[in-house]
This record gives sequence, C-alpha cells and structure tokens, in this order.
Amino acid sequence: MVTDEHAAAIRAAGLRVTKPRLAVMSVVDAHPHSDTEGILSGVRRTLDGVSRQAVYDVLRALTDAGLLRRIQPSGHVSLYETRIADNHHHLVCRVCGSVHDVDCAVGEAPCLAASDEHGFHIDEAEVIYWGVCAACADASDPPAKADPAPHA
Repeated sequence: MVTDEHAAAIRAAGLRVTKPRLAVMSVVDAHPHSDTEGILSGVRRTLDGVSRQAVYDVLRALTDAGLLRRIQPSGHVSLYETRIADNHHHLVCRVCGSVHDVDCAVGEAPCLAASDEHGFHIDEAEVIYWGVCAACADASDPPAKADPAPHA
C-alpha cells in the first residue's frame, strides 16, 4: 500500500507521520508536477477541513526533508514531485505548460560535472528542455494544402 510506504519514508526522514503529510504525499505521488492549488484540492478530497497554510507547511517540511522535489520552470508556479532518487530532467511545453520527466541522456548524472566548479560541491543539476508537446503541435498545424498546379 502506498500510504504505508509514505509513512515509512516520513518516519525515516525523522518526521512525525500525520494525516496531512500522508495526504500530500499520496496526491503528489498520484499527480507528479502538481502545483500547490492542485495539491490542496486533492488533499481536501480526503481531508475536508485542511487549511491552505497546513498544506503549504507540509510541502515545505517534505521538501526540506528530501521527500518531495520542488521545481519551478521559468514563468511557472512551483511544481512538486516524489521522484527524488535520481537526477532526472524535465520537458516543458511552451503552449500548454505540461511537464514531463526525462531521464539523463548519458550516464547516471552527467550534469553534475560542471566545466568549472568554482569551488562548489555540486549535489544537484536542473535541466529543463523547452518545446511544444505533440498534442499542441498537432493542434496548431494548419490542414495540409494540395500541391499547387505546376506552371507551364
């Protein structure tokens, strides 16, 4: 059961297991790349009286504990995911804003070796690929026109 796995992860992170924490983990796990409003709506389906502030506090605590990852593509609100065990990247559609995970193209975490580290101890790299998803590209393509008649 996912809730049991979430409870174990929360305990392992040194946090107390609470209904709001379990609910937030379940919602984010079921709907990766959710924003705060989406998470709040999902949590309220199971915990009707939960406050907005409680969800913000839970998101902060779970992110600080390393149980959630927060990403914020330029021009977007913060998005949350439970996929934290690897250094994956994201694809963002410029038209509809959909976000998808994409694994590193080479090796396990190629982006962690910067060309000049400037004395930093790098522990994470964030790469965001921007483009247009297939659904938006298909929707914006004009209908195919017949080839014009050749000139004589």
